[in-house]
Amino acid sequence: MSLLAAQLLRGLTGLTRRAPVQRAQIHSKPPREELGTMDVAVGLTSCFLCFLLPSGWVLSHLESYKKRE
Repeated sequence: MSLLAAQLLRGLTGLTRRAPVQRAQIHSKPPREELGTMDVAVGLTSCFLCFLLPSGWVLSHLESYKKRE
């Protein structure tokens, strides 16, 4: 490795060491109102319908996807 390349690499790595690390300032407050039973039921049902139902359908029809027609 040439002297110029070594100095260039040393200069580039020195910049990253001196750069300040920014940290996210995340603050959370307690909820304004408690979630009711109906809210939780609607949320869980919608998650089931959106994510688990389509993937279950694909897995149950996997054999038909393997066949070439």
